[in-house]
Amino acid sequence: MRLPILLSLSMLILPAAAFSSDAPLSLTLNEAIRMAVEKNLDVRAELYNPAQYEAEINRNRSIYDPLLTLQTNYTDSAAATATSSTGIQATKFQTLDINSSLSQLFWTGGTVALKFNNSHTNSNSSIIDYSSSWQTGLGASISQPLLKNAGREATEIAINISRFSKFASLERFNSRLLATVAQVRNEYYKLYSLREEREVKKVSLELARRILSETQARVKAGVLPAMEVLNAEYGAVTREKELIDAERAVNDQVDVLRLLLQMDAKVGELKTTDLPPRDLVATVESDAIQKALNRPDIREQKRNLELAELQTKNLNNKIRPDLNLTAAVQLTGLDSAYQRNIDKVITFDYPVWSVGLKLDYPLGNGVAENDYRKSRLKTEQTSLQLRSLEESSTKEVKAAIRGVVVGYKQLEVTDRGKVFAEERLRSFMRKNEVGLATTKDVLDVENDLAVSKSNQIKAIVGYANALTTFWQVTGELLEREGIRVVEGDADKLYSATH
Repeated sequence: MRLPILLSLSMLILPAAAFSSDAPLSLTLNEAIRMAVEKNLDVRAELYNPAQYEAEINRNRSIYDPLLTLQTNYTDSAAATATSSTGIQATKFQTLDINSSLSQLFWTGGTVALKFNNSHTNSNSSIIDYSSSWQTGLGASISQPLLKNAGREATEIAINISRFSKFASLERFNSRLLATVAQVRNEYYKLYSLREEREVKKVSLELARRILSETQARVKAGVLPAMEVLNAEYGAVTREKELIDAERAVNDQVDVLRLLLQMDAKVGELKTTDLPPRDLVATVESDAIQKALNRPDIREQKRNLELAELQTKNLNNKIRPDLNLTAAVQLTGLDSAYQRNIDKVITFDYPVWSVGLKLDYPLGNGVAENDYRKSRLKTEQTSLQLRSLEESSTKEVKAAIRGVVVGYKQLEVTDRGKVFAEERLRSFMRKNEVGLATTKDVLDVENDLAVSKSNQIKAIVGYANALTTFWQVTGELLEREGIRVVEGDADKLYSATH
């Protein structure tokens, strides 16, 4: 039973040196998958997307942070004033304002503010009782939308958009992980097949050299004509070239796996230890289709549809008139001395209050209406894309099941083909010994055996790849490999960033 692979930040940042060695490395399939999950650069890069959306969610939540405002302002002015005694008199004012406020947004969409304002005025005007005075106001105000932008859904629209976007990006990360695990399985078994092909080429070359040696001896003894040596030499040279090509293919595939698993370049020869599966895997089409409808890419599209519906609903709200209820209350004081001014404030002798409604509505309202229509079209488009994806998944499942069935049948066919080819080669070698078959005949039959062995290897790996494809299109590959992704993985990456 495989141990579950829990994707976490600590696993993502394991040092590459942990797998460094100059010695050959024997690698199981589970180890290869684990290394890809932990270290593959594309997988690690994809996890940054939900982490960024987590930052965006927290940023948008800051709309509920209280806002403190401090303001001071000094004004020096002079104005002409008409008087009965002197005619026109220049009146000077010096004003110092020291104001503060604390405002808070609530989920209803309304804003409450507490205000504490202070103003000190100096004047040479004879019509003012206090040439130097303090005026203070202590009050609160509220502004509450009643139609447009009212309620939690409208207030938290940016938060919810970020949240749905994060969920969609997590599903996209799952899709990336699913594709990577499938790729690891395919590349792992491809390396196995190329190594087996190389062994077939080695055996074929050894046999061709043995035939060459025997042919040379029989020609020397006068049993066979000299032409047979040329046939044998050509067969040996051809197989030597095939072995060189097979060796290069193995080395190229090792580099592919090294890059995929982010292995250190110092790792020596890479060997696969797990054999491809040959057991028949039962497939039930209806169950497989049901599983496929819960694949990460389909879940992502469902999240996109939820997001589009949310935006459409919010834009429908924007069409409504902007009606706001405003209310304010304030206690005031006025005196030449600041303390007496404050005392008048707290005596409640000079209250001020107001209440009102404000209506804003653009005539025609074309911007809001067309934004809503565009969003409706986007929602319907996303819904159709989801249906298309679901129908495509059904087709993919059916094709994958056929691939599994055909792949398993080919195992039995290629097994029989190899047995027949081996028997045929033994028969032709006996004929060659008594002069009933030429060296070329033997080499041709031996080549047929090499082809049958190659077909058998391809069938074995083809069946393994067919199973991988089936589990990938049904979305169950990660679960089968013991890989589970949780939302906290991206949150940890977000928290670790300073």
